[in-house]
Amino acid sequence: MKTRAQDILPKKLLNALQEYVQGESIYIPKRDGRRKWGVKSGNRAYYDQRNQQIQQLFQEGMTLETLADSFCLSIETIKKIVYRRN
Repeated sequence: MKTRAQDILPKKLLNALQEYVQGESIYIPKRDGRRKWGVKSGNRAYYDQRNQQIQQLFQEGMTLETLADSFCLSIETIKKIVYRRN
């Protein structure tokens, strides 16, 4: 469902916006910004901690194959984690 600007905005503001865009859709972000994925649920913290652990074990000499088996991930996923630039 789309919200019509003329239904919710004051006429003066609508006229000001029309100086920049007319007849097109624009996205207006929330004031507090958009949260990153998983912040609210705690999943981001879990995966960040897991990935740090994988990187540490790799630096200590654990092989990609062993890490993949230990964390039930593919070798390609382990490579992405250990070779990612921070």
